[in-house]
Amino acid sequence: MGMNDRTRPLRRQNGNMTGKGTAGPETHSAPSERFEPDPAFERAYSQMMEQALAKSRGERKRRLQEKHSHAEKMLAARVLWPALGSLEGVHPEFEIQDLRSGNRFADYAYQPSRRLGLLIEADGFGPHWRDISRWQFDSDLERQNLLLTAGWKMLRFSYDGIMDKPLRCQQTLLLALAKWGQLTAGAEEKIQFSAYERAILHYSLSFGEEKMTPSQVAKDLGISSRTASTYMQSLADKGYMLPVLSNTGRRMGFTVLTPGVRR
Repeated sequence: MGMNDRTRPLRRQNGNMTGKGTAGPETHSAPSERFEPDPAFERAYSQMMEQALAKSRGERKRRLQEKHSHAEKMLAARVLWPALGSLEGVHPEFEIQDLRSGNRFADYAYQPSRRLGLLIEADGFGPHWRDISRWQFDSDLERQNLLLTAGWKMLRFSYDGIMDKPLRCQQTLLLALAKWGQLTAGAEEKIQFSAYERAILHYSLSFGEEKMTPSQVAKDLGISSRTASTYMQSLADKGYMLPVLSNTGRRMGFTVLTPGVRR
């Protein structure tokens, strides 16, 4: 995550976070070492970074070239890519002017529409809590307060959570998008969706198979199968899903008819 230009940023170098001094390297468990992003992600990530560099200048360009490294890439690879299904609408090292005219930078901004602006960040434990001064701690909280006051939504994930509990992070992101809403223009006024229905619709965008089952949805969203089944049937009643029936009439799952969530 970034601080404003008037403060010394707490950023990462070579996968570790750095502040006013140089913090020692943090150690992490084996899952981070075994992780290998898929080729499709690597292509999408490279394209996103190239486009951002071409459009940026000044401090943002410097951050993209020097500060955006391992932790930020892992946030994209282990949380954003699997949860969103793509990196469309994701902007790295996003620059924001806060209500006090300070320039702030976020690891990522996700803007799927004009209605929603979500800042998503990866925070290391040492540089954001253990090794910072009282002044840096105060500055970090003030930065977050000003961004929230300006109307931005924000999610902050720990580096350990990203590396060791990526599914939990993905679930949090999907539930946040469901809560804050991303319905297609005009649909919100006509049909009311619960938070669970929004989460299921958004999840369906990144689901690679034709048929979705309540057990699959329950596992990936961290809810019960009964809850998933109830709200999938509710979406079917609203015309957004269609039950898949066997030859004997038994319900085997659901397919999405019209995506109700917009990237």
